[in-house]
Amino acid sequence: MAIEKTSSEELLADFTKQYNTLLQENEGLAKKIKENEITILKLAGAIETLNYLNQPEETEEEKSEEWNVCEGKYTSPFFIDSINT
Repeated sequence: MAIEKTSSEELLADFTKQYNTLLQENEGLAKKIKENEITILKLAGAIETLNYLNQPEETEEEKSEEWNVCEGKYTSPFFIDSINT
């Protein structure tokens, strides 16, 4: 087996080249990650909007079940207790 001898100048040049190449690659990947994060947020907003818009419409009966107005009390599924008015 032959042992190659490389000068320290050649090693330094090779290591510097590898270092710079990897640094540039990392910068490109970081930029791509930021672009993907922006796209993910936009898609999440679009999905949320479409889910909201595609909800089945409530019938009058369902609406009256959610907001009962009787005997001066308003009830809602959003409140634990009824609020007297």
